[in-house]
Amino acid sequence: MNLSLRLAIGSDHAGFELKESILAFLQENGFEVKNFGTYTADSVDYPDFVHPIACAVEASEFDFGIVICGSGQGVCMTANKYLGVRAALVWNNEIASLTRQHNDANVICLPARFISDADAKEMVLTFLSTNFEGGRHLRRVEKISHRG
Repeated sequence: MNLSLRLAIGSDHAGFELKESILAFLQENGFEVKNFGTYTADSVDYPDFVHPIACAVEASEFDFGIVICGSGQGVCMTANKYLGVRAALVWNNEIASLTRQHNDANVICLPARFISDADAKEMVLTFLSTNFEGGRHLRRVEKISHRG
């Protein structure tokens, strides 16, 4: 596992507890992670935390983003507004692997209300340790940000 990866993490109130757990887990395992908030379980708007992460991933300030809300959908939709971001909603370990292998995803979106803490940590580690396969998938990934 590449511990030199630059990671950004953020959530809304529904994902706060899971974010804090994943953040501590990653730090305990030697990763450097920037916490973009939220910093409490008080109700907030997820775009306020996702936009800075997606912008920073798009600008290559971070290698990967981890964003969390109740369903994972809102954070995923927000992150995917950025052309340099390929955000993927992940709900099991196989999807975590495939989204990296086939889609070169750089932001993992987690549905806090539908996954366990242990499963979330496993999915994040799988996501971070899986390489993009390239080959036929590269052509497809290159077409994602094409507007035509």
